[in-house]
Amino acid sequence: MAAQPPTKRMKAEPGKKLNEGKTKIVYELPNFEVLLQSKDRITAHNAQMVNQMVGKAAISTATTSKVFEFLSLIGIKNHFVRKETDTAFVARRCEMIPIEWVTRRIATGSFLKRNPGVNEGYRFAPPKLEYFYKDDEAGDPEWSYAQIVESKMKPGGRLIGPHEVDIMGRATVTVFEVLEKAWAALDCSLIDMKIEFGVDAETGEIVLADIIDSDSWRLWPAGDKRLMVDKQVYRNLKEVTDEALLQVKRNFEWVANKLDDFIPTPKAQVVVLMGSASDLPHGEKIKNECVSFGIHCDLRVTSAHKGTEETLRILKYYESLGIPAVFVAVAGRSNGLGPVLSGNATFPVINCPPVKADWGPQDVWSSLRLPSGLGCTTTLSPEGAAWQAAQILGMTNHVVWGRIRARQLNTWIGLKESDRKLQESLDK
Repeated sequence: MAAQPPTKRMKAEPGKKLNEGKTKIVYELPNFEVLLQSKDRITAHNAQMVNQMVGKAAISTATTSKVFEFLSLIGIKNHFVRKETDTAFVARRCEMIPIEWVTRRIATGSFLKRNPGVNEGYRFAPPKLEYFYKDDEAGDPEWSYAQIVESKMKPGGRLIGPHEVDIMGRATVTVFEVLEKAWAALDCSLIDMKIEFGVDAETGEIVLADIIDSDSWRLWPAGDKRLMVDKQVYRNLKEVTDEALLQVKRNFEWVANKLDDFIPTPKAQVVVLMGSASDLPHGEKIKNECVSFGIHCDLRVTSAHKGTEETLRILKYYESLGIPAVFVAVAGRSNGLGPVLSGNATFPVINCPPVKADWGPQDVWSSLRLPSGLGCTTTLSPEGAAWQAAQILGMTNHVVWGRIRARQLNTWIGLKESDRKLQESLDK
C-alpha cells in the first residue's frame, strides 16, 4: 500500500481582536489559543519615540519563536505553541500579569539613575531581580515584592500571592541564566532582560508569556558595550534617520540569525561500560536518564579483568571521536573496570556498581578504595550517575546545562505548589 502524504495543517484563522499594543495585536483562536501578530513598528521611552521599520515584524517573530523553542526544548514552561507565519505565532491564551520581571547581571542603564553611587559595570552575583508595574501613563514604576502581594491582583481568577510571586521570581532568574549561558557560548554577554508571565486560561497555571525579542534584553557581543545589538541603539539615537534605522534593523537581524545556534544540541555523550550482559538493566536505567537530558548514550559490554585490551580499545575509540564524553563503569564484585578506565582515560569516569544484597557491602569497596592517581567517583544510583554525567557535560554544553536548571526549577515549583495547596487545605 502506498504511503499516504502527510496531512497539511490548516493555517490558524484569527478571530476577534483581544488586545492591541504598541508593537503587536492579539487575536482569539479556538482551543484556548491566540495568534500574536507583530507590527513593523519600533518604539522607545513609553512610545515617545515611534517609527515604522519595514521587516521588523518578521524579525521579531523569528527571534521570539527561536527563543521560546529553545526554552521549550530544555523544559521551561511557556505559552508558545508554534510559529504560524513570518510575522505571527500561535500561543496558549493567557491573562497577562501586569508586571515586568527584570533580571540584571551588569549595572547599566536606568538602574544607575535609580541607584546613584553604583558604578556602571557592577556585576550582580546572583543576578538582581526587579519588578515594574505596567502602566504607561505612570512610566512603568518600580514595585516592591510587598506591593505586588498587597495589590491582590487576580488575573484569570488566580490570586497573585507570595507563592505566585516566588514562583515567577525564581523562574525569571532561571530564564535569564539559561539564556545567558547560551549567549555566552556564542561569545555574547546577556546584560539584563525583561519578561512577563500570564495565567493559562484553561489550566490556571502560571507560564512564561508575551514576546521575547531584541526589545527584551541588552546584548553585548564579546562583552563590549560599544558593540551592543539590542534596542538601546535605537533609544540612544539623537536623530532618527533612515540610515540609523537600517543599522538598528541589521542589528536585530544579526540577533535573529545568531539564535539558530541555540537550538542544535552540541555534541556530548555518555558511554556506559558494563562488566557483564547481566548488568544491562542497570545500564539501561542510566541510559534512559541520560536521554532525558538530551545526551546520547552508548551501552557496551567489556571486562577489565578478562578483556583488558578490548576495554582499552573501546576507550580509545570514544576518546578519538573528539566529542566530550563521560564514562560510567557498571561492574559488580571486584570492580576493576572503573579504576582501569580512570587510569587510562582523560575524560571523567564514574563508578556505578550494581550492588547486590548478598555481597554488596563488601563489593562496593573495590569502587571506593582506589589506588593513588585515580579520580573516578562512585554513586550507587543509576539516575544519580546520569545526573552527575549531565552536570559534568553541562559545564561546556549550554543545552544540557539549561535542562538541568529547568528541571531544578520545575522540581522547586512543584514543591512550592504542593505547600500552597497544603496550607490552603489547612486554612479551610
